[in-house]
Amino acid sequence: MTKLEKRLVAFSAALALVFGATQTVGAMHIAEGYLSPGWCIGWGAVCIPFLTVGVIRIKKTVSNHRKTLILLAMAGAYAFILSALKIPSVSASSSHPTGTGLAAILFGPASASVLGIIVLLFQAALLAHGGFSTLGANTFSMGVAGPLVSWGVYKLCKKCRVNRLVGIFLAASLGDLFTYCITSIQLALDHPSEMGGVLASAVEFLGVFAVTQVPLAIVEGLLTVVVMMGLEAYAKPELQEIGYLKEAAV
Repeated sequence: MTKLEKRLVAFSAALALVFGATQTVGAMHIAEGYLSPGWCIGWGAVCIPFLTVGVIRIKKTVSNHRKTLILLAMAGAYAFILSALKIPSVSASSSHPTGTGLAAILFGPASASVLGIIVLLFQAALLAHGGFSTLGANTFSMGVAGPLVSWGVYKLCKKCRVNRLVGIFLAASLGDLFTYCITSIQLALDHPSEMGGVLASAVEFLGVFAVTQVPLAIVEGLLTVVVMMGLEAYAKPELQEIGYLKEAAV
């Protein structure tokens, strides 16, 4: 095992120790039975094009840059660990970071969607975190919508010559927040309020999760910055292969 690999293993183990103590809290991914069959199928269908492009992109990346496979695996592990961290919110619900912003910044939103559905599958099977029937809805919010915003914000900040670390922070934080905006809309569409309809229901869901999700988004943004700084220090060849360091230097 090389020096870089040993450091990456140590880093991932440290993250596991930090976040592994919170596994008893209830999940926030949309759980089994919370969406009607029509919406489950609909959200799953919307994800198919993104996942198809993502598989093609990942296959091309791994084929052309074999050494970046460890970065891809680390981005997936990062999303798995962060999104498994559940913080109690109001009304017996809970919130958690998403972790998909890192993958979106490094590999693009399509690749992040594939990592997102893999993470969600394992969490549904092993942690009862989310559900199989709601996999499409959860994938769209955490694996598609959130990464798209993270990637877009990062590219916009780069174009506007915003400090790179500030851009990473904003990308990860806003991607996290947008994930929960989409989740709230998904729940509101299937469970509209009797008095105010979908809009009133969405506002109610957003209000429930904002209490804990806003500070969590800030924490995720800061942690993503720290992780990127570590990768730049210890994984320069891999970052150069995927073009990240070249972009960051512009």
